[in-house]
Amino acid sequence: MTAAHVERPHCDRPLLDAANRLMEHNPGYRVEIIGGILAVTPPPDIAHSRALNKLTEPFVAAGLGNGETEVHQGIGVWLPDGPEDYAIPDLSVVDVDADEHLIENNCYDPAVFRLVLEVTSSNYQNDLRAKVAAYAIARIPVYVIVNRRHNRLHVLTDPVANEYDQHRVFAPGQSVTLPDSLGAEVTLDVTEILAAGRPKSASGES
Repeated sequence: MTAAHVERPHCDRPLLDAANRLMEHNPGYRVEIIGGILAVTPPPDIAHSRALNKLTEPFVAAGLGNGETEVHQGIGVWLPDGPEDYAIPDLSVVDVDADEHLIENNCYDPAVFRLVLEVTSSNYQNDLRAKVAAYAIARIPVYVIVNRRHNRLHVLTDPVANEYDQHRVFAPGQSVTLPDSLGAEVTLDVTEILAAGRPKSASGES
């Protein structure tokens, strides 16, 4: 896929400067700017990491880590809905030439992202609301949310304006095959993924 760079005016970046200072002084925290608002997420718990590792397996097994695409954790996407907006999805499937489409602040053109995925943490409402609008405006074709708070998996497709036209919700006992636009057939076992995201010593979510 050929991606055009997102044009940005050359001006001061007060929010971006603040975000970078927060990251510098709070190692392990994820700092993003969504809709012009700074969002700070504490370091994830082990169950979050376990779910993310379990999720990565079917993407790699389908061959998306080789050839036309790559699978990455924690790389930034530069968002078009604000002059300083960016997000750092937990997992992404990007075009293999994504390196060539660096925009700013170690964030890449949204046009090279085929999928973004979030595993919810304490700020789960941000994943379910603000990021839905942000990723839709960026026209990222597929957004997957592992909703640990409500024990569901969401698959959003077909971005239109600031929302996704299709929003399907899956419960334990179901499986979901993601759209062909990823470049390979990827099927997720909802039970397995949600189980991996539950802390072993507690029923709640940190």
